[in-house]
Amino acid sequence: MIALLTGDIINSRGLKDQDLWISPFKKLLGNWGKTPKNWEITRGDSFQLEIKNPEDSLMAALQIKALLKSLPNPDTNKRSSVVDARMAIGIGVKDYEAERISESNGEAFILSGEKFEQLKLEMVTLAVNSPWEHWNKEVNLYLKLASIQMDSWSISSGELMMEILTNPDRKQAEIGQTLDINQNSVSKRYKTAHAEEILELEKMYRSKLKQNLQ
Repeated sequence: MIALLTGDIINSRGLKDQDLWISPFKKLLGNWGKTPKNWEITRGDSFQLEIKNPEDSLMAALQIKALLKSLPNPDTNKRSSVVDARMAIGIGVKDYEAERISESNGEAFILSGEKFEQLKLEMVTLAVNSPWEHWNKEVNLYLKLASIQMDSWSISSGELMMEILTNPDRKQAEIGQTLDINQNSVSKRYKTAHAEEILELEKMYRSKLKQNLQ
């Protein structure tokens, strides 16, 4: 089984210089493979990403959200985020592998696509769809609640979460050096972003999914 992320960029036109989000976004997606076989950006701001280990799928989605939230605001006087992502995680079997991910298919692709079409109606930006209905219902409630916080991440929160999610072993002092802020500021951002709760959610997701996959 695999995980398939189907998503689009919210308010990508809010950045007049499209390269501001495309270049770092492509670099991040490259951590999970090569385009167009493992990931692909289509129609300018839509994308698909295959995660070979489904347990890593929420971590991938969180990193994408954190990256986009950390992008600079064209209005240099503001620290509010401009862009975000709407993503559906489909977990299931991959029946056919093509040279382009957009031409591959299987259960994971169907479930991801179906859930993505529902996101706007459900007014959520992150949800999962799998063969396990009870698990879907439970996890999607957690994701809906977590998104209340994540959708409002500032650029500062996005920067911090990107550091935490991509370098989980770093201490606050080391993160502070990278972000050029003191440890007290790191601690404040940590609380503001509700980093601890987000990390606990990711661990819970990973653990419960592992049980289903066994």
